[in-house]
Amino acid sequence: MAADESDLVEMLGRLNDQVIDKLGGVGEYDLRRPLTPSGSNLLGILKHLATVQAGYFGDVFGRPFPEPLPWTDDGALRDADLWATADESSEYIVDLYRSSWRHATETFAANDLDVRGTVPWWAEDVRHPTLERILVHMLAETARHAGHIDILREGVDRVAGR
Repeated sequence: MAADESDLVEMLGRLNDQVIDKLGGVGEYDLRRPLTPSGSNLLGILKHLATVQAGYFGDVFGRPFPEPLPWTDDGALRDADLWATADESSEYIVDLYRSSWRHATETFAANDLDVRGTVPWWAEDVRHPTLERILVHMLAETARHAGHIDILREGVDRVAGR
């Protein structure tokens, strides 16, 4: 693994850890309850991040995520990855997020940064990005949602993140 790649992977790994840490000490009610008019909630953001991480570092590079993600199936409710159902415990969502990261690290270990994947929902002219492009995309996605988590968490118990 080249130095640049290991730096990017390490940075995303640290972000993954920080996202999980940001939820520490929050009770089940506050993890699940809608905290914005659009319904954003702490556990839903984590579930969303697990889902996109599993997809971008899995299916996009021909390595389907090994765990079922029924909320992504055809016919699933729109944006069902943004909230946890009653039968999805907070431990399950945290474990899912950790599993999506382990799966991602296996993708990094098996590929160079210049390998191309296929993102069917992206426009045709950018549909075949490199692993490096997806890694940078997920760094931005994770950092953006970590900021959302910080804001929501501060509203719950005034604990502000870094």
